[in-house]
Amino acid sequence: MPAFVTRRARASAPLRSELVRRIAETMLTQLGRDEHELSVLLTDDAFIRTLNKAHRGKDHPTDVLAFPLGEPEGSPSILNHALLGDVVISLDTAERQARGRKHSLLDEVSFLLAHGILHLVGYDHQTDKQEAKMNAMTARLVRGAGVLKRVTAPPPKPARNTRK
Repeated sequence: MPAFVTRRARASAPLRSELVRRIAETMLTQLGRDEHELSVLLTDDAFIRTLNKAHRGKDHPTDVLAFPLGEPEGSPSILNHALLGDVVISLDTAERQARGRKHSLLDEVSFLLAHGILHLVGYDHQTDKQEAKMNAMTARLVRGAGVLKRVTAPPPKPARNTRK
C-alpha cells in the first residue's frame, strides 16, 4: 500500500509528511485498496491555484484536487499494484478551514485527503444523494484513520436545481 507524500509549501503551516502518509495508507486499507499507489502533494494556495486554473478553469485556490491515474477499474495491469492517482492539498486553505471549523490542521488535512481519495475511487458529489454518500464515507475513513473523532462536514451548499 504505497502512499508517497511530498511537501511543496515552505511558508505554509508545518505538518509532518510521514503522518499524512500513514493516514493515507490506513484509508487505502479501509477501502480495500492496499495494493494501490497514491501520491499526495501538500502545497500552498499559489500552486493549487495554478492547477485549479489549468485543469478546471477556475482561477482561485481550492482546498483539494484529485487526479486519477492508471487503468480504469477492473482493467488488467502489468504491475502488482495499480496507480490510483494524485491528491493535491493546499495547506494554506486547509489551515483557514481548520480554524473556521475549530479543529486542527491535521484533522482538516485528513478530511481533505479522504475526500480526494474517494474521488479517485469513483465517488462524486454532483447530486444531493451522491454528496450524502460521499460525506458519510469521508467521515468513516477519517474516523477509521483514528484522527478526527467528530467529523465536521463542509458547510451546506445552496440547494441544487433539480429541473432538467
